[in-house]
Amino acid sequence: MRRNEKRTQMGTRSVWSGEKEYLVHGATQVPVVHSVSFGYNDIDEWFEVATGKREGHIYGRNTNPTVQAFEDKVKDLEGAKAATSFSTGMAAISNSLATILVPGDRIVSIKDTYGGTNKIFSEFLPRQNIDVTLCETGNHEALEAEVKKGCDILYLETPTNPTVKITDLKRMVKVAHEAGALVFVDNTFATPILQNPLEYGADLVIHSATKFLGGHADALGGVVCSNDEELVEKIYHYREINGASLDPMAAYLLLRGMKTLQLRIKQQCETAGKIARFLQNHDKVDAVYYPGLETHPNHKIAKEQMSDFGGMLSFAVKGELDGVREFLPRLKYANKAANLGAVETTVGPARTTSHIENTPEERAALGIPEGLVRYSAGIEDVDDLIADLEQALSYVKSDE
Repeated sequence: MRRNEKRTQMGTRSVWSGEKEYLVHGATQVPVVHSVSFGYNDIDEWFEVATGKREGHIYGRNTNPTVQAFEDKVKDLEGAKAATSFSTGMAAISNSLATILVPGDRIVSIKDTYGGTNKIFSEFLPRQNIDVTLCETGNHEALEAEVKKGCDILYLETPTNPTVKITDLKRMVKVAHEAGALVFVDNTFATPILQNPLEYGADLVIHSATKFLGGHADALGGVVCSNDEELVEKIYHYREINGASLDPMAAYLLLRGMKTLQLRIKQQCETAGKIARFLQNHDKVDAVYYPGLETHPNHKIAKEQMSDFGGMLSFAVKGELDGVREFLPRLKYANKAANLGAVETTVGPARTTSHIENTPEERAALGIPEGLVRYSAGIEDVDDLIADLEQALSYVKSDE
């Protein structure tokens, strides 16, 4: 498995990165700066800050000290040179694509992306005369063939939501750059703790900070980072004008959550692995999707490019949707909700979580059965979670 070779380890950086510069009056925590505007008595200094010639803040839609501390922490964890944030993960995705793509451009991606992302590909971009080609996730040969035909962006999500499929980043970045394409990678499921796409040459890394980064299901946010400072500046400029800015209170909550990021991810990985193995041998479960299982088709790739296999899994209950209706309400230690990455276990079918925006026909075309359950492991005691799953699955009818 990949090992982080930086001198300061991830746990330490999760706690300390990006914060000291913003501490004031002896405080040990970054303050929440709610001020919309920032004043200057010196008109020349004001102008230099406003034009980016000097560091500082002018207006909350553009930048904010609390928000910048959050951006700096993510930037450090991903090993990036620049980062900018957004009000939500989907704002990060849509603004980044809108910054680069113009009518006549072409984007290549995979079928298994998050439902909101898939909607951008299937509905919104084609309206703007942008060609979109979606390949079967895991079919690297098909991806390579489409990229070689010419494209402007190769957009990847690995592991995918909700089927946790894996794409070989090193392989795909190489072919994309040879074709002159930028590579965008949604790293939400892996987090910087488990995977750093910039190490493989990706041009832009995207996170829905709402999920694992925040970890407490109490703040919306998104962030992108890159070693290409000019690329991030372009995306920042698009965002500052279009207004999808991160709120400082949300930034504070995300900062606070990230202090325990490594601890949470370590526990969630261990729990998800044990649960996946338990479900794999259960007679009420038809299939389990988790890259830590040796039976997962992308297990070898995941082992090479991730330091662990993540806190997310999905599985198909016998009886499909009828089985889910019997099983899901009986779980005691799980929020039945459209979220993931929190300290509490969160569970739900893809039809009401990741791919609610899609029709049943669209989900079927994407390889997502109606009875697929997405399971985000929390930090509870794994024995309690397994016992809870056991009792809930006992209500599912066996095959006749």
